Parts: sequence; structure tokens; C-alpha cells
Amino acid sequence: MNKRDLEERLINFAVLIIEIVEAMPNTRAANHLAGQLLRSGTSPALNYGEAQSGESHKDFIHKIKVVLKELRESHICLKIIYRTKLYKSEEKIKLALNESNELIAIFVKRVETAQKNNQRQYRPKGQFLAFGAIN
Repeated sequence: MNKRDLEERLINFAVLIIEIVEAMPNTRAANHLAGQLLRSGTSPALNYGEAQSGESHKDFIHKIKVVLKELRESHICLKIIYRTKLYKSEEKIKLALNESNELIAIFVKRVETAQKNNQRQYRPKGQFLAFGAIN
């Protein structure tokens, strides 16, 4: 999956979250969870955009980890909303749960790959790779 496709998925996820939040009932519990979900569910798209212009590889990794953290938070919040039936459309909640789960899996791999690449990039002097010395 390329950067554009992933960005589009995150934007579509944010739109789905907004649709779910706007349809939630006006109760104290629903308002609390709606606010929490609105923040955590729209944040991944914004933070992913920020990560693309990270100042360093370390900064990129940090921002990708923030995306992952927010996705996990959104997933838990969606589970609470689903179990308490504080939603209007069960179809949309199930879609959001599935998408958040898939996005979490993608970003777990992204973090692992970025960390491996970061370790390769910063090997101590004198270490050798299969094709020769780094330094």
C-alpha cells in the first residue's frame, strides 16, 4: 500500500468517525465518548500527514507511533460505544471497528519496519554488511 492509499484510508476513517459521532444520542455518556472518539478518530489522518514531513527518521517513527496510539484508542472507544449501544447505525460501527483493526495492523508493521530501517541506518563504525563496510 502506498502513502496516498494509506492517507486516503485514514481520511475515510476520520469521515466515518465524524458520521458516527454526529449520529450519537445526546446523553452524558454518549457526549463523553463522542468527544473522545472525535479526537482520537480524526487524529491519525492529521498525524500521518505530519509524519510525512518529519524532520528526521526518529521524528517520523515518533509520529507514526502517535498514529498507532490514536488508532488503538479509537478502537477501544468504538468497542465501548458498540457494547453500550450508543450508536444509530450498527453497520457503521462494525465498519469502523473493522477498519480500525486493519489500520492498527498496518501501523504496527509500519513502526516495526521504520525501527529496523533506523537501526540499519545508524550502525556503529566498522560494522559490515553482506556487501561491504558501511563506513
